[in-house]
Amino acid sequence: MVSPAVARFAVGILGNIISFSLYLSPMPTFIRICKKGSVEQYSATPYLLTFLNCMLWTIYGMPFIQPNNILLSTISASGCLIESIYLMLFIINTENKKKKIILIILVLGEILAVGIALALVLTFMHTSKDRTRIFGLLGDVSGVLMYASPLAVMKQVVKTKSVEYMPLAVSVTCFGSAVIWTLYAIRPFDPYVVAPNAIGCFLGLAQLILYAAYYKSTKQQMAAKEVAEEKVEMGLKEIIVVTKGPNKVNNLPENDYPTLQENDHPTLPENDCVILKQKENDFDTNI
Repeated sequence: MVSPAVARFAVGILGNIISFSLYLSPMPTFIRICKKGSVEQYSATPYLLTFLNCMLWTIYGMPFIQPNNILLSTISASGCLIESIYLMLFIINTENKKKKIILIILVLGEILAVGIALALVLTFMHTSKDRTRIFGLLGDVSGVLMYASPLAVMKQVVKTKSVEYMPLAVSVTCFGSAVIWTLYAIRPFDPYVVAPNAIGCFLGLAQLILYAAYYKSTKQQMAAKEVAEEKVEMGLKEIIVVTKGPNKVNNLPENDYPTLQENDHPTLPENDCVILKQKENDFDTNI
């Protein structure tokens, strides 16, 4: 039989692999952000909370806090590095100066807060048990917040019926990571690791269910968006002139639009709505 220690180590290695995949999963999002030079509707909150969570669990797994938990510390340290790169890219591509300054302050504030917590614990807590309890509780709070951070995105998904800004790769790896680290902490039982990851299992599953529910509607919306962008690129625009009359629309066939000469002023029916399509900047319409 495989000993519990070996089994735990194997699960920890698997947890490292899946967690590393979780940290890398937003890469397509940041490639898109860098190409467009804008963060669009993406939120920095998940990356801020993940960065904080990784810092705390890196310290939690160190030998001077809790021995025999180095696998948790190594993957969390990798997460700190990757998340710091994401936050730097987010700051660079945030167009709103006020939001950019707030984001910089939040990042520096997190680093300062963790540094102060570590200094206080090392100064006043002299046993591994006390240090584990303090950083375990801090890690639990940050872990629950990290797993709960997509709730804002999930609310947006329900409102817009689109999962465009909730990448599937992130949701899948988030769920897988939570499951693996829950198993890792069962034997020997570590309540500080189990608690946030068990909650993460339920929240990750909720994201996957939501993705499945709105996948088709997202494809339809994105297809419509692409068509609209193509029309803009072709230099076409649609002008809708609405009058006070009844809701009646006269549709002119595409090839029957009148050619307007300079100083011509077409007469529109008083109670009708006429839809005209014209090339951009061909002429100015005065109503």
